[in-house]
Amino acid sequence: MSILRLGLCVIGVYSMFLLWAIAQERLSVPFPSIDGKTSDKFSSPLFMGTCQSALSSLSALIYLFLRRKPGQTIQETLGLHITSPKATKSTVNGSAKANGSGKANGSTYTNGHAHHDKPNMRYDTKSLLLRYFQCAIFITSAAPFGFAALSYITYPAMVLGKSCKLVPVMLMNVLLYRRKFAPHKYLVVAMVTLGITMFMGFGKEKPRKSSASKTELSAYTQLIGITYLLINLAIDGATNSTQDEIFARYKVTGQQMMFWINLFSTVVTSVISILPLPYIPVLHPSNSGTELQGALEFIRNHPSVIKPLAQFALTGALGQLFIFETLQHFGSLTLVTITLTRKLFTMLLSVVVYKHTLTPGQWLGAAVVFAGISVEAWVKRRDIHAKRVIQEKEKARLKSL
Repeated sequence: MSILRLGLCVIGVYSMFLLWAIAQERLSVPFPSIDGKTSDKFSSPLFMGTCQSALSSLSALIYLFLRRKPGQTIQETLGLHITSPKATKSTVNGSAKANGSGKANGSTYTNGHAHHDKPNMRYDTKSLLLRYFQCAIFITSAAPFGFAALSYITYPAMVLGKSCKLVPVMLMNVLLYRRKFAPHKYLVVAMVTLGITMFMGFGKEKPRKSSASKTELSAYTQLIGITYLLINLAIDGATNSTQDEIFARYKVTGQQMMFWINLFSTVVTSVISILPLPYIPVLHPSNSGTELQGALEFIRNHPSVIKPLAQFALTGALGQLFIFETLQHFGSLTLVTITLTRKLFTMLLSVVVYKHTLTPGQWLGAAVVFAGISVEAWVKRRDIHAKRVIQEKEKARLKSL
């Protein structure tokens, strides 16, 4: 069942985000105006994010209510019914233990005095919502830095940096939450990152960076771009590790997390979009009006942007359903491996369809990636088999009693 679920998640992520990438690329090129005299680029990434997060939140809400169990409350459906783990276990109805202490009706009695249990603030609803809001802030903050980096570094450098996303995810898990990973995880991270880097680095065809400036980038400007890219990757890593922490601490599903994070993201980006903010490097690089006003004016003068914008939001929303399903059941490292290898499979499909020629270095990079994936699959299969053997032995032992 877990292998089938993983297969469906992979297919869903690949198909939805392939269509999403097509729409995103279309949104990055100029659109003709309604009178056909000029062509302009859509420069409101915050509005794009608002559209996608709003539709993602709605799709997650619909999914949750369609899968709602009979008798389940709205709080339980939305993942707000948090059960705190009991710190101590005592006998009920006031019966005392040998040391003279007992528990009755939620109160602990010691030496004849009642002490009411204090709620565990680590597991309450407020702390859960704050975690969701934290993820929303991370997501909203990361996107502008990635977009701004393209003004200072070439697109191949941006792709190479994004291909190393596995590293900050693992690093943030270790730094923020003191998590440890099995040795083979580090091997898989190294092999996948190295393989995709080789595949993209040895290619003869380099994607061109669209920029109004034709001057050569200096070392200083490239340093600024790399800094923005590192900030973007660090925030992405913090987002993924925080999502792992939510799954580990609270009993929530991926779709519940998807609903709340996108709801908070929609609120945050909507508020920012209507504020007449001054010029802020990276975060608000425009001086004219609000972002919402500029986006609506562009749509009015360039109606052809509506179709790719709707495709971008819809496929992004449906893709997120598969993203959070993968994140819930398989963790952020498996998720990032899927999203990274999606780029590789997309390029391999392009080779077949458009008759591109791969260099030997690119074939070697593809082999390294597939080898890394094979290591992960082999270890996971071995662990599942070992667990089944233990379960069968336990069942046999219980039957013999």
